[in-house]
Amino acid sequence: MRIYGPNQTNGTGAASAPRRAAQSGSFTLESSTGTAKPQTAAAASGVGGLDSLLALQAVEDAGERRKRFARRGKSALDLLDELKAELLAADLRRETLNRLQGTLAELTEKSGTPGLDVVLGEIELRVAVELAKRTPKAA
Repeated sequence: MRIYGPNQTNGTGAASAPRRAAQSGSFTLESSTGTAKPQTAAAASGVGGLDSLLALQAVEDAGERRKRFARRGKSALDLLDELKAELLAADLRRETLNRLQGTLAELTEKSGTPGLDVVLGEIELRVAVELAKRTPKAA
């Protein structure tokens, strides 16, 4: 079909009778006796909301969670080593104590793995003790 202008089209010709397949077992489309009426498209259904998509995206498997908590523990141990080095050099910086305080807040969350929680609890206790020793007491 060719369009010549805004309201002019080239006709497609007369409708021909449906063809029958000569071979048995071949596919043919049966046409109805009348012309089919146009149907409106159904509205697309929503996925279920943005909250459900974000919740699905935030699902974390046990392996990733364990690795994340192990990294937190290693980070806390590295900070304790840094504190030890500063104490031996008699150069204790307030920044190190602030970072230890932030690490202590992260270590209070439980990982869900019993053995890892025990180790992280011991690291948390060591960090809390070192902070208590180094933090000035309020009178």
